[in-house]
Amino acid sequence: MTSLWLYRGFILSSVKRDFQSRYRNSLLGPLWPLLQPLAMIVIYTLVFSQVMQARLPGLNDGLAYGVYICSGILTWGLFAEVTNRCLSMFLDNANLLKKLSFPKLCLPLIVLLGALLNFAITLGLFLLVLLVIGRFPGEAVLALPLLIGLQLVFAIGLGMILAIINVFFRDVGQLFSITLQLWFWLTPIVYPLDILPASLQPWLVFNPMTGLMQAYQNLFLHDAWPQWSTLLPISLWGLACCVLAIVLFRSKAADMLDEI
Repeated sequence: MTSLWLYRGFILSSVKRDFQSRYRNSLLGPLWPLLQPLAMIVIYTLVFSQVMQARLPGLNDGLAYGVYICSGILTWGLFAEVTNRCLSMFLDNANLLKKLSFPKLCLPLIVLLGALLNFAITLGLFLLVLLVIGRFPGEAVLALPLLIGLQLVFAIGLGMILAIINVFFRDVGQLFSITLQLWFWLTPIVYPLDILPASLQPWLVFNPMTGLMQAYQNLFLHDAWPQWSTLLPISLWGLACCVLAIVLFRSKAADMLDEI
């Protein structure tokens, strides 16, 4: 941690450079980080709820499904961005790792902060839309930092494991891309868990993202505090992934430089 603090300038400048490079030479420039998530939120909120008349079981509110699906998809996007960007971070920065001397753990931190910056913009717009339509959550919104923290711990731990393995086995990237798509549909994001057959519902509890997504959805849709027991799986998975990532990193750090 001391070495990461000493390189905080390098980390922050890298996050800033990465953010700016995404929209450099574009006509709208800094407006894109606002327009893209805003368009997504409007589409899901209005199109699914109003045009397609999608409804949640037991709720007659026309906007409920839009809020429900945004709650899941926007927060899933944070998980997907962290894991996908972690996956190739050592390979993408091979020249940097060979030419400069800096703690390699700076890279996952750069990925984490960059994804968190993008998510902060998206979340801010979503909360603004909820305020406009009169569905802004109450005191339960205070649980958001904990939910985001649990998600980031799991995502960065898993991302680092994949990144290290990907250095030695390049098929991991393609395999995880398919796995992530399947994972999305095996998580109750666009559908409520209750509509599944009773025989299938217990199996989804083993998915660490199930309890987390339900916590987000209940928070934004019902202003409900998380049921803490449902967050136990992702807490345990996050801790296990981080421990395994540290063990792998310490044992393979030297070998990775020879492979990249």
